[in-house]
Amino acid sequence: MATLNDSFLADIDELSDNEEELLDTDDANVDKMEDVEGDLADIESLNYDDLNSISKLQKTPRFTDIMKRVEDALEKGSVTTSQATILEDDPEYQLIVDCNALSVDIENEIVIIHNFIRDKYRPKFPELESLVHHPVDYARVVKKIGNEMDLTLVDLEGLLPSAIIMVVSVTASTTSGKPLPDEVLGKAVDACDRALALDSSKKKVLDFVESRMGYIAPNLSAIVGTAVAAKLMGTAGGLSTLSKVPACNVMLLGAKKKTLAGFSTATSQFRVGYLEQTEIFQSTPPPLRIKACRILASKSTLAARVDSARGDPTGKTGRTFRAEILKKIEKWQEPPPAKQPKPLPVPDSEPKKKRGGRRLRKMKERYAITDMQKLANRMAFGVPEESSLGDGLGEGYGMLGQAGSGKLRVTARQSKLGVKVAKKFKEKQFGNSGATSGLTSSLAFTPVQGIELSNPQASALGGGSESTYFSETGTFSKIKRT
Repeated sequence: MATLNDSFLADIDELSDNEEELLDTDDANVDKMEDVEGDLADIESLNYDDLNSISKLQKTPRFTDIMKRVEDALEKGSVTTSQATILEDDPEYQLIVDCNALSVDIENEIVIIHNFIRDKYRPKFPELESLVHHPVDYARVVKKIGNEMDLTLVDLEGLLPSAIIMVVSVTASTTSGKPLPDEVLGKAVDACDRALALDSSKKKVLDFVESRMGYIAPNLSAIVGTAVAAKLMGTAGGLSTLSKVPACNVMLLGAKKKTLAGFSTATSQFRVGYLEQTEIFQSTPPPLRIKACRILASKSTLAARVDSARGDPTGKTGRTFRAEILKKIEKWQEPPPAKQPKPLPVPDSEPKKKRGGRRLRKMKERYAITDMQKLANRMAFGVPEESSLGDGLGEGYGMLGQAGSGKLRVTARQSKLGVKVAKKFKEKQFGNSGATSGLTSSLAFTPVQGIELSNPQASALGGGSESTYFSETGTFSKIKRT
């Protein structure tokens, strides 16, 4: 059993080990900080006034080697490779992977040159960078305009859409910019030439990748076409990278930021990248293009995963996906099924059993329309009806009050059910006991004398002197005196 001194010494040894690990970590962090400081020093040492100090891709041996191999491959044409060859071991596939990586580097280099052109050309036309967003289009417009202040003398047709050309011309007439010195303008034009040269190199790379897409990605090419498949792979950075991109992001690959310049957004199309160049998208009616683009993106992602795993080199899976997409779009365009007429019941069939009896009769009588409502719902031809507010305003009375004296007079008669209920109630209350109802009175209203006293139980009493005495035909008897 360990003593207290032994456990204390063990704790001290553990602390010393932790201190050594902390020292090693601190040394590694110091080395990293030195590397970062060295990188910052390199960035600070760059001369942003010199284009060659910030754009070095075209002078690298990697760029030169890949472009030379691409040009040689384009001259030779497509070469069929055995399907038994492993895709990663094929030298042409390695060239395609290098081309995809180079296309991404070219994109980044064009962005850097675009920033350089903006910094140099901003004193001449500061509003142009907010009107033309794409770097290559911006470089073409800057090279075309140059130092010209009157844009009516510059033909921008073919470089920009007509709406943007009009906005650029109007903005240039009110701009606060001034002409550039010849030296600054020369640097800006050189940068534009370099950006356009890089863009043409990128097109060559994409043309080569497109020519080999039938072998590299047969399923993806079967859905979107070889040109769009090459652009998708070049933007994503390779087939394996494209297979990992979700479908919602595949739909946006290659999308440009659109400048509406104050125009309505009602007719502006939603953001779609290279998928809008596919044959399926162009042949779909405009109201269904959003749904079609989503299906295209999802099926393209599945096809890219199949091609990345080399699951179907024949392209049959891609053709199946394409047939499914076309079938769904066809289904969307079908008219809805016509409403079928309801068939008549069979004549010999038994009638439906309806509820009857006393309860149903009572309910029908309770909710039956009254005579007053019947008259109010009727209208006499050519006779104006009376209304609650007069002059046809308010609720109309229909034929109420139009018969006879013209007064609102409707006689209410008791229903059959009410008569039965009243009779039954009367027999129950007064029929057997002989008691008199508390509502009976000895006063009677007659047309001759008005109010008279009468015996309400006279009909129940038998004949006798009382009946002759109180009878209307009876006379006083003559009493003889003795």
